[in-house]
Amino acid sequence: MQYDLLVIGGGPGGFAAAVKAAQLGKKVAVFEAREPGGTCLNRGCIPTKALMHSSQLFQELKEGVPGIALGSVEPDWASLAARKNEVVETLRGGMASLLKSNKIDSINARAVITGPHTVKAGDEVYEGEHILVAAGSIPSRPPIPGLDLPGVVTSDELLDDISPRNTMVIIGGGVIGVELATVWSAMGAHIIIVEALERILANLDREISQSMTMQLKKQGVEIYTSAMVSKLTRDGDQVTVHFTYKGEEKSAAGDTVLAAMGRRANTAGLFDGVEVEMNRGMLVVNEKYETSVPSILAIGDAIGGIQLAHKAEAEGVRAVELLYGHQPGRVNAPIPSCVYTSPEIAQTGITADEAKAQDIPVLTGKYVMGGNGRTVIEGGGRSFMKLVFHADTHVLLGAQLFCYRATDIISELNTAVTLGLTAEQLMSPVRPHPTFVEGISEAVEAAFGMSIHSAPVKKR
Repeated sequence: MQYDLLVIGGGPGGFAAAVKAAQLGKKVAVFEAREPGGTCLNRGCIPTKALMHSSQLFQELKEGVPGIALGSVEPDWASLAARKNEVVETLRGGMASLLKSNKIDSINARAVITGPHTVKAGDEVYEGEHILVAAGSIPSRPPIPGLDLPGVVTSDELLDDISPRNTMVIIGGGVIGVELATVWSAMGAHIIIVEALERILANLDREISQSMTMQLKKQGVEIYTSAMVSKLTRDGDQVTVHFTYKGEEKSAAGDTVLAAMGRRANTAGLFDGVEVEMNRGMLVVNEKYETSVPSILAIGDAIGGIQLAHKAEAEGVRAVELLYGHQPGRVNAPIPSCVYTSPEIAQTGITADEAKAQDIPVLTGKYVMGGNGRTVIEGGGRSFMKLVFHADTHVLLGAQLFCYRATDIISELNTAVTLGLTAEQLMSPVRPHPTFVEGISEAVEAAFGMSIHSAPVKKR
């Protein structure tokens, strides 16, 4: 059958591209070898956040809720797994329904691109004027001896086996490692994180990284940074991770080892009989998301960059709009990063350190949320908002949040960075009280030493 667009990958990017093309009157088919929704829905964002929501509630109940007398609180792993599956299946069904209502053909088979306009899936060959690759990514498995031992899992396997662990060693202190650490730690497991870089969450603001490190250690998590793993061994039901830390040989053993060392583009075996330019397994594209074969486009994790669902979705929509001659509704805006720990973490634009490296003069406004009424009500510990402005123009360059509801609040600040709003413009709206977003006003004022709910800064 002849199609206008063949989309490989049914995750957020491929789904958004397919629906947008259908809205523009194009005949579309989506190929997905596994479940609708791709990694994000089935083995990433959604199941992880469902587990984090439940584990954080469990932690709060275990520690006690002011004004409520509670009995013993115990983990219910079967219910935890069932709730995660319920959330995933609900959203998966919604996506399948939307594909059907937009008259998009869904082909549940592995797709291979066999030519500039052809895709083979199963025993069938499909033709399309254009092909869009949204194949996503898969967990990386570096060539470390013992990484294939029983008891060593990636996030894919861990999320398919929601069960108690006595001790879990996590290799990798990025977002995946940290988020899953908080789940099993809250539910009673002893967690050990081994990270090769100098700090966990190394792609985020340094102060956020330091604050999260303190938070995790307070919860009993062991953290080793600048630690290089040399091998893994197994003795009985324990797997031992051997690593170098501060010049000494160390080891950490657990009944489970989570390999959370990033993800790589899922492009292996995707092409047969057609040559497309790649760079370290990622497809090389131009500003219109066209590969070296113009009829084949690519987006999301398959082309590299920050590996986030909302980035892939925005690129999917933009690629289709550009392909069919429509003015893109979404500009090339900064991509916010979110971590769903407690407190939450969110960041957009550039940090003060990054601005300094680019010789950009900045004003930084930081508000510690200890004086924020809603934070006190919610029982929040140390948390803050930090805003980075251009020193001369007062334009907002970036925002870094370590506080409750940070993943929601960041949208207002991401809009401000995208539109180039100034500190003065950010102070124009009246923000309701008591809310977490009042912290934005305080952080803006703090950049000029004028925060109402902060102690005056002593002048030297």
